[in-house]
Amino acid sequence: MDFSEIKGELHNTAQRLADIRGSLDLDQKRNELHALETIMAEPTFWDDQEKAQKTIEEMKGIKELVDSIAGLEAKLEDQQVLLELLQEEEDETLLEELKQNIRSLKKEFDAFDLQMMLSEPYDKNSAILELHPGAGGTESQDWAEMLLRMYTRWAEKSGYKVETLDYLAGDEAGVKSVTLLIKGVNAYGYLKAEKGVHRLVRISPFDSSGRRHTSFVSAHVMPELDGDVEIEIRTEDLKIDTYRSSGAGGQHVNTTDSAVRITHIPTNTVVTCQSERSQIKNRERAMKILKARLYEKKIEEQQNELNALKGEQSEIGWGSQIRSYVFHPYSLVKDHRTLVEIGNVQAVMDGEIQPFIEGYLRSKLNRA
Repeated sequence: MDFSEIKGELHNTAQRLADIRGSLDLDQKRNELHALETIMAEPTFWDDQEKAQKTIEEMKGIKELVDSIAGLEAKLEDQQVLLELLQEEEDETLLEELKQNIRSLKKEFDAFDLQMMLSEPYDKNSAILELHPGAGGTESQDWAEMLLRMYTRWAEKSGYKVETLDYLAGDEAGVKSVTLLIKGVNAYGYLKAEKGVHRLVRISPFDSSGRRHTSFVSAHVMPELDGDVEIEIRTEDLKIDTYRSSGAGGQHVNTTDSAVRITHIPTNTVVTCQSERSQIKNRERAMKILKARLYEKKIEEQQNELNALKGEQSEIGWGSQIRSYVFHPYSLVKDHRTLVEIGNVQAVMDGEIQPFIEGYLRSKLNRA
């Protein structure tokens, strides 16, 4: 990168910042932030815990946006000052510092652009993630537990809180099914990229002959919906059962007779929740999951109808295989929708899935 390229990069970066400011009403965002801070200062703010938490998350999202832009502006100004110094006097050390800073600033702008892509309804909401093993018994159930760990690691690294709403342990190892609530701003916007079937190829630790096995797990991702979303659920359409919680002991669930299973009879949609000791709270959470499931079903049906009118095949569905994780005979994780590949399988299993998420979001933007 020579001197003229540096000037060009800074000019392009300044233009990107101007475009961002032009697309966002920062004064309005600051007014919204002030209004939320005023609400939080009221003595009755914590009377409704759920409403208070949503207000805090909303404020956090706006504050992060305003602070991010301010931070980008400050860093850009610093680099422009360095450029002016270099124009007055050549300095190899200063030049190298400026080159590195520009590369770093470009990555920050790319990350900010990615965040701005989350503009679809409910992208900013928390996410409900369900994992369901395919056929294969212990093999698939173990794979589900590996994915559970992967998503938990990703969420924690991304600053999200993870709550286990439902957990059904496998017969010998792994899990038969698990439902997580990933709480935080934009959780659904990012995790919607993970919706679909995940395929594992490895030498099975459960096969004494050391043969290679292929396992499948389906990931369902839904937004956590608040009370103002209109999804009609009639009481007479519900079958509600209670039972004793079961699973991996205190690590995941309690062992009181408080678990709730709700069946939505018209669609045969079944949801369960056993994370709380209170049957009432479990019922409330199960209803939230049901609401999210029915919303996703409604959106999927609308998309299928639209694709039928266009004469297209729907690429989004619970049965679509989106990614392969190959442990043997080589090490590779490949996303079949975007062709993004990572050779370090262990890093991916430790939660490093952001490149796949970013690849998916950018591919959607390019198709739009």
